[in-house]
Amino acid sequence: MTDLAITSHANPRIKALVGLRDRGARDRQRLFVVEGPRLVERALAAGHRPVEVFYDPNRFDPGPLTGPTVFPCSAEVLSRASYRASDEGVIAVVPQFDLDLSGLALPEVPLILVAEGIEKPGNLGAILRTADAVGADAVVAVDPEIDPFNPNVVRSSTGALFTVPIAVSGLENALHWLHEAGIRLIGADPSADHDLWSIDFTQPCALMVGSEHGGLTDRVRQAADGLASIPMRGATDSLNASVTIALLAYEALRQRRA
Repeated sequence: MTDLAITSHANPRIKALVGLRDRGARDRQRLFVVEGPRLVERALAAGHRPVEVFYDPNRFDPGPLTGPTVFPCSAEVLSRASYRASDEGVIAVVPQFDLDLSGLALPEVPLILVAEGIEKPGNLGAILRTADAVGADAVVAVDPEIDPFNPNVVRSSTGALFTVPIAVSGLENALHWLHEAGIRLIGADPSADHDLWSIDFTQPCALMVGSEHGGLTDRVRQAADGLASIPMRGATDSLNASVTIALLAYEALRQRRA
């Protein structure tokens, strides 16, 4: 039986871990939390090395994760420290990584997913998953209400946060960056004259959705090279932001594979 290093939720390291639920603490320390074996393994596979690991030895084998910052904990302590309703036996603290547009390396004909003013962590996580699924080259969060290191973004991305390049930017900077790179901006707009099937996505393009409540801003509509609608056959007049961008992304994938 492994000797437990931490058996009290009053332990200073556990208190600091719980403190990372707060965005201010994450930003000040440039750290974020990754919970569960699958996400920890995907972070490791992408080259992200935890600065601390807390685990229940009855449920998680730390393997190569050894050293003075790897702490076996009691199940109760880990459960109290978990952001989720039930932990999965391991919580890692990982350094934040660069989110600047200038750090994105793009191919000749890129496909980028852009979310403007995104408010819900689950939607940003789902957009990252879609980006991974279609092989998009990057995700750009423009003026987001939440940060990509929010625990619910990490969880809902199911590890895509570590496999898809992501940047955060102000709107004007993002528009300038796209223009300079020769990337067409296609916005999702329910009032657009053209549906998604009539848009050419085979060129370098960025697919953009707006906030959950307001959609795209007027500035984006004016700056976009094209606007695409998604036909609605029932009483519903709009779709979830992550669903909308997924439909556009898969149409782009279909055209590029044709």
